[in-house]
Amino acid sequence: MTKKYTKRNPKEYNSARGFFQWLTCRVVYGTYYRIACGLKITGRENVPKDKFFIVASNHVSAIDPFLVIDAIGRHTAYMAKQELFEQPVARFFLNLLGAFAVNREKLGVSTIKTAHGIKQTNWVLGLFPQGTREINGNMDNISRGFAGLAKTLKCDILPVGIVGAIKKDRKPFESHIQINIGKPIPYMEDTHEMIHIWKEKMAQLTAGEINGKD
Repeated sequence: MTKKYTKRNPKEYNSARGFFQWLTCRVVYGTYYRIACGLKITGRENVPKDKFFIVASNHVSAIDPFLVIDAIGRHTAYMAKQELFEQPVARFFLNLLGAFAVNREKLGVSTIKTAHGIKQTNWVLGLFPQGTREINGNMDNISRGFAGLAKTLKCDILPVGIVGAIKKDRKPFESHIQINIGKPIPYMEDTHEMIHIWKEKMAQLTAGEINGKD
């Protein structure tokens, strides 16, 4: 089956979609995980209030986008793998939340156009450089495209570390989830340096180790 990556219209990122995302991520998910898993958020003061940026975090579970959106308090359009959109129910829900399908192997024209369109709204862009879930903190297989996208959009990258959200470790009223928000990585022409800085910050924010070379 041929996969299609359709450009999304900036007008879709409106107040109605923003309200649905707020209700889902902050009221439902945020409240539940605060009660059930003692969700704690640090570094909220590092989130730019009126500026476009890319939020890039580690990826350990399916609930990561909800946790990050709740933590940073900004409407966020997530880039998601095409496979997630192949199920009608999932596609409907993801579209409502403002996510859009991308090719993980290569950023296409539609993806870049969608990102440029989102920059013109009050939303920010969310992604996982690891591409898929990595519960062991492995940084060997990160997609370098996120730094290239930041360069294209001329925007900063906000690093966010997710700790304790791995599914097998999440036990209601026993486990603890923490979201650590770092200071933004300023836009720069050198994408290799941006990747290096992001890896270093992620090691600090997740108390992990940098695996792999840039």
